[in-house]
Amino acid sequence: MASEDLALMAHLMRRAGFGASREELEARTARGYDATVEELVNPDADPVDRYDFLRYHPGFWKPITSPGMGSAAWFHTMLNTKRPLEEKMVLFWHQVFATGQSKIDHWHELIAQADMLRERGMGNYRELLVALAKNPAMIYWLDNCDNHSYAVNENWGRELLELFSMGVGNYSETDVREASRAFTGWTIAQAPPRGYYNRWDWEFEYIEEDHDDGEKTFLGHTGNFDGEDIIDLIVQQPACHRFIARHLYNFFVADEAQVPAWQTTPPRDPEAIDTLAKTFVDSHYDLRAVLRVLFRSDFFKNARFAKIKSPAEVVVSIMRLAGGDEFPAPGIGNRAKQPTYMGQELLNPPSVEGWHTGAEWINSGTLMKRVNFAAGMLGDLSRPGMQSIVSRLKAQGDLSPEQFVDGCLDLLGPMEVLPETRQNLVEHARAGGPLHWGTGNGTSPAAARVGEMLQLIASVREFQYC
Repeated sequence: MASEDLALMAHLMRRAGFGASREELEARTARGYDATVEELVNPDADPVDRYDFLRYHPGFWKPITSPGMGSAAWFHTMLNTKRPLEEKMVLFWHQVFATGQSKIDHWHELIAQADMLRERGMGNYRELLVALAKNPAMIYWLDNCDNHSYAVNENWGRELLELFSMGVGNYSETDVREASRAFTGWTIAQAPPRGYYNRWDWEFEYIEEDHDDGEKTFLGHTGNFDGEDIIDLIVQQPACHRFIARHLYNFFVADEAQVPAWQTTPPRDPEAIDTLAKTFVDSHYDLRAVLRVLFRSDFFKNARFAKIKSPAEVVVSIMRLAGGDEFPAPGIGNRAKQPTYMGQELLNPPSVEGWHTGAEWINSGTLMKRVNFAAGMLGDLSRPGMQSIVSRLKAQGDLSPEQFVDGCLDLLGPMEVLPETRQNLVEHARAGGPLHWGTGNGTSPAAARVGEMLQLIASVREFQYC
């Protein structure tokens, strides 16, 4: 059975990545928890080679009408990355800075935005906001290309304050207007496509003559502000520090109330939010410093199985555990659609608010999709990850029903389940008697029972938590 150190490492890898095999957990546990945290926040492994994916799926380059292939390259990266926290931060920021294909209608620009989040997602938050404000997909998504000195469009200015940095109740309508004025002239320039059949690329362009260079008053400060000045003032606000801290807590630690309720609903752990916010300020908005404190904190270590997995986490973590999808084989586009069937279409959130998380991930339809997908993957004993689980159980020798169930729960997590859940699993195992491996052909029926038990565990309530 797993040691406490290994169980803690598994918790870290579920949250800071997409889970890990028992072999990886053992290797990381041997290196130590703090050393693993440092490796996660400062990865030195090579990134996934995007050109390797392109070699086998050239149609992914600027896809126009293929939703599955639109997000397939990112999905392939999540499946294969050796820099798991870096990729988890792309998913985090995609939820916060939600930008969707439903309006952009240009997959290439959304992929470019995800690449920008990968490059900057663990760096300086102030610089990340500046890059976001200059990102062509975001400019089009929130209409800043229609924000002119002679006709101000407030969409980007409003969402920058409401959903990206401070939250409702911490600014006025005047602040929205003045921020929007400061971002006039920040727009999109089109570049000729590589081929006659391609979409035109988008690039950031600043048009000085379209910028409102008049005096502006924002958050109590007055001056001839431009967009970067506005961002400088935002990141100095205590409301911003707590807003980002609460987002990080909600994503990495435990499910919170939904963002629109934050104005009236206090955080579940105010001291944790204070700790993260203080680190954010003391480090001059360095996200690596905040993540390092978060993962080393007691409030993180004690929050095991306190979060419902997002659809992307369900699919990617199970596929990484099962193995066999490292190569970008035909069908990767269909695999990339699996989170969509569970309520999370990657690169196409339902609105600028992103997805509602926690218990709202679950309904009768999405739960069925989750269970069926997990059961299909975990019951496929041809996959290398499943073969590894069978081999480890077989190495323990013949097992009683209780040992059989505990062994499967251990190797799938280690997973924690309620006593009544464990009892139900044990009763099912008892119907088949002790797990005898036998010799020769006797191995196959035992392995089949393992696959069946893993599928059954995938159907229990606790499996939906990480």
